[in-house]
Amino acid sequence: MCIDVDDLERGLAFYTSAFDLRLGRRFDRHWAELLGGSSPIDLLAVGGEAKPVPGRALERTFERHWTPVHLDFMVTDIERAVERALAAGATLERAIRDQAYGRLANLADPFGHGICLVELVGSGYDALIAAGE
Repeated sequence: MCIDVDDLERGLAFYTSAFDLRLGRRFDRHWAELLGGSSPIDLLAVGGEAKPVPGRALERTFERHWTPVHLDFMVTDIERAVERALAAGATLERAIRDQAYGRLANLADPFGHGICLVELVGSGYDALIAAGE
């Protein structure tokens, strides 16, 4: 998984402070690997002038944007996880709420990407199957 950020050091500071991630390898001054999740996460520093789609007149922005892809982080204490993410620079978009599978909070990172914090309870996602959802 790769996450585009506008500043690598700021990205490293956010993701290591907000979540239980640690710096793995630095490949160059624009690319670093984070470890500690279910798979490595690469942060890629790209400037605003970089085109997200070559040959298209799309402009890259690092303010909150819509994309159908977001990051889910499974947590064991959602209140603490939200506090930690907010202290690191995330924005709370929807407060913690109960779901059939557990508890969920929606946030955005400082680079405009959506993040869900999920605390599973009971049978977790299997509760959706039992409920017929």
